[in-house]
Parts: sequence; structure tokens; C-alpha cells
Amino acid sequence: MRILSAPRAAGFSLIEVLVTIVILMIGLLGLAALQTNATVAEMEAYQRSQALVLVQDMADRIATNKGKASEYVKNDIGLATVDCKNLTGSKLDLCEWGNMLAGASEVTTGGANVGAMVGARGCVTVPSANVYMVTVAWQGFSAAGYPAAACGKDKYGNDGQRRTVSQIVRVALLAAP
Repeated sequence: MRILSAPRAAGFSLIEVLVTIVILMIGLLGLAALQTNATVAEMEAYQRSQALVLVQDMADRIATNKGKASEYVKNDIGLATVDCKNLTGSKLDLCEWGNMLAGASEVTTGGANVGAMVGARGCVTVPSANVYMVTVAWQGFSAAGYPAAACGKDKYGNDGQRRTVSQIVRVALLAAP
């Protein structure tokens, strides 16, 4: 039987420690990647919730002003903030909604608008008689399919990064007397 000398046994323990450190590093790198993915997913969810609030806001505005619903039909709303003074009715609604889409509801100390989604824009279309579709489109962080709504199509580079949410507003016709 052969007995290992002290220096060889110490070297064997050092190899075990190095292997353990490598395994721990791989695990920690995995946790860092998981944290990054969770942060991206959180931002995507935040943007979707903001878009849902803004879609509902415009749908409510159209439903409140049904007699003038056709005045709300417009594409690419919210590309820049606009002064809404002296506006009334549907023009005021579109201006205020556009400012919300442009992020004017939350501003940094430097004056940059940060209150909405990345590259947000809104569209109000008429897919059929007396039916209005309110859509908000924005830039996602990764490709996730191609939305059916046309709002913002080809405006965000890879169309797979375009996100949309839509809501239908039905406007009843008044019967003739």
C-alpha cells in the first residue's frame, strides 16, 4: 500500500475547490441571465398595461361622444406632444390622448417624456359600419410574432417587435322617426 505525501493531497483538495468554484460560477451566471429575462418581461408587461389603459381611455371618449364618433378616425396619433389649448370636442380628446401616448403624463427632470410605451402611437379605424377600433402600437424588446392590427405596421424595424392592443367601440344608429 502506497501512502500519498502531504503536498499531493493538498493539490487534490485544490482541484476540488476549483471545480466547485467553476460550478458555482456557472450557476450564478444562470441566475444573472434569469434576472435579465425577468426584467425584460416586467417591462413588456408594464408597457402592455399602459397600452390597455390608453386604449380604454380613447374607447371611453368615443363612447361618450357617439354623435361625433367619425371625427375620431385617425392614424399615427401621439408621435409628438401638442398644445391642446383652445381645442374642444373630438379634437381636444385626440390631442390629449396623443399627448398621453407621447408620454407627456410623466416627465424627467430634464424634460424628456417617459410616461408611455417605447414609440407609442394610436390609431382609430372603422372596420365596419358603426364599429370603431381603437389600437395602440408600440416597440417591444424582442420578436414575439406579428400583430394582426395594422396600426404602426413597418414603423418599428422588425415588425415582429411591434406590439398592439385593440378595443372595439360599437356606436348605435338612431332610428329615423
